[in-house]
Amino acid sequence: MELIMLGTGNASVLNCYNSCFLLKDDNNLILVDGGGGSGIFNQLDKVGINWKQIQNIIVTHKHMDHLIGVLWIVRMFCQHTNRNEHEGTLNIYSHNEVIFLIRDFIEKFLEKKDLQLLNKSLFLIEVKDGESRNIFNKEVTFFDVCSNKAKQYGFKINYEENKNLTCCGDEPYNKINEKHVKNSDWLIHEAFCLKSEEKLFKAYEKNHSTVADACRVAEELGIKNLVLYHTEDKNIKNRKELYLSEGKKIFKGNLYVPYDLEEISI
Repeated sequence: MELIMLGTGNASVLNCYNSCFLLKDDNNLILVDGGGGSGIFNQLDKVGINWKQIQNIIVTHKHMDHLIGVLWIVRMFCQHTNRNEHEGTLNIYSHNEVIFLIRDFIEKFLEKKDLQLLNKSLFLIEVKDGESRNIFNKEVTFFDVCSNKAKQYGFKINYEENKNLTCCGDEPYNKINEKHVKNSDWLIHEAFCLKSEEKLFKAYEKNHSTVADACRVAEELGIKNLVLYHTEDKNIKNRKELYLSEGKKIFKGNLYVPYDLEEISI
């Protein structure tokens, strides 16, 4: 399986795209979040993916920098399907609040014929805390990250025998989810900024982690491979070097600080 980081930045970045990524197994794709706008199509194009290839999307929460790109894909899916320019289905997995917003968007902003695609070729699939779903013959378990902001779900995917990847969304790890996160082969975790720059970027005030915090969590939980995303972009040119320098002092496993469009074999 390949992890393709379409975007690695937080909500206010200018020098990279908002955090979202693809999980690619052969020709099967799962898009996780969509960033904050139609730029999702540009990011997909840059990695050689046509949006029509995407059949499954996971949306972690309703913040604009994660949801709006998904709404653009929904719009294009409906438009092209009704023009007979696209065949296939689109499945969107999320909790009740996000599912409500996507349905409401279709009702208020798209055409009546687009609404008629629901439960025919466009499926809005509500998942609950602790529920598992089969996506491309892979078990995906969703869990509430217990955010004190917008309701948010992370997930754990078993992508091959005894191998798994866990995403905690863009919130700090909560100990209540230890059973989902501990000993994961891969962990995708937000890291808003360097520990030394926390006061500058106000990571804690915004309920986010520093690089050091994320690495400490990964080390304590026995994570083998840690991927950091949802970062600031002021240090974008030197971000990899700076974050690796701080993180490797704490985390002894394999640490990744990808730029937009980087692909990682997992």
